[in-house]
Amino acid sequence: MRFKLLPDPPESLDRVADAQRAVPLVPGSEDDCCARLMRRLDFPTRDVARTWLTFLRALELASETSSGFVRESTDPTPDHLRTAFRERVYGAREVLASLDTDEPRSIETVFEEFEDRVPVWETHRAAEDWRDVWRERVERILGWAVLLDLAAERDGGYVRSRE
Repeated sequence: MRFKLLPDPPESLDRVADAQRAVPLVPGSEDDCCARLMRRLDFPTRDVARTWLTFLRALELASETSSGFVRESTDPTPDHLRTAFRERVYGAREVLASLDTDEPRSIETVFEEFEDRVPVWETHRAAEDWRDVWRERVERILGWAVLLDLAAERDGGYVRSRE
């Protein structure tokens, strides 16, 4: 399964480990987990906390059980985060593939290449502004790719880091 929601990239990967530690070891409801994330990490809204909880699931650092959400024992190493990001965040592989060129790519260029991969139902759900929503998601993917050393900013655009 690939997850679509991802938060704005933080200043460092330490924030991911902090968010993971805020998820309970004993399963808790989504409301309880979001409240813990908001309290421990000063997230401004429940939506931000919910996005982080979903993203932690994508990174295999939290999971949803029949009893609620629970922290996984997976260590959030850079290698693990890079692999989970590429494999489990919707659009990450495609955005990174778009950077496999010799020239830096702008956000607009990457989005134009990605645009046909936006699920049709998403274009109907947010018919008036779906391009804005998905352009922002592509920008977040690029931001996380830079944070994870999968990409780098260069000459006003993005290039793929050679792993």
